[in-house]
Amino acid sequence: MLKVGITGGIGSGKSTVCQVFETLGIPVFYADAAARSVTENDPQVIAGLKALLGDDVYVNGKMDRTRVAAQVFADSRLLQQMNALVHPATLALADRWMKEQAAPYALKEAAIFFETGSNSQMDIMIGVYAPEPLRICRLLQRDHTTVEKIKERMARQMNEEEKMALCDYVIRNDETTAIIPQVLELHHKLLEKAR
Repeated sequence: MLKVGITGGIGSGKSTVCQVFETLGIPVFYADAAARSVTENDPQVIAGLKALLGDDVYVNGKMDRTRVAAQVFADSRLLQQMNALVHPATLALADRWMKEQAAPYALKEAAIFFETGSNSQMDIMIGVYAPEPLRICRLLQRDHTTVEKIKERMARQMNEEEKMALCDYVIRNDETTAIIPQVLELHHKLLEKAR
C-alpha cells in the first residue's frame, strides 16, 4: 500500500481535498485530530503536558486549547517542548493506523510534514496550495480571529512556495480551479503507482 502525505499551509483547504479523496473510498488519517486525541487520552502525554504547562491546562479531562495556545505561541521553546511530547505519540498512532489499512493507498493529512521530517515516512507527498489572501479570508471566517494572529501563525509555518516545491503533486485550491477534477486525475495516478 502506498503511503501518501497531504500537506499545505493553514487555511489552504487540506481537509476539503481529503474529503474528496474519502468519497473515492480512500482512508485519511487526520494528524490534528489524532494529536487532540493523544493530548486527551494518552496518560504519558497528559502527565508531560501538565508538568510542562501546569495542571490548569486541563479542565474536566479536556485540554484548554486557548490557555495552551497563549503559553506556547508566546514562547517558541515551550512550543518545541510540547511538540516533543505530542508528535512522537501522534506519529506512532499514524504508523499503527497505516498498517491497518487495506486500500491501494492511504492519506495522512498534516500541516507540518517537512518541518518535522515525517515526510520521509511517506512514499508520495501532495501539497494543497491556496494564495495567502484567500487563506487569510478563510481563516477569518472559520476561526473568528484577527489578521494579525493569522499572520503570526502563518509565520511559524514553512514558506508555502518552498513547501509546494518539495511535494510530488500540487492541488490548487484557489477557488478558480475546480478541485474534483484535480483529485480524480491524481487518484488514478496513485492507483496506477499502487499496482
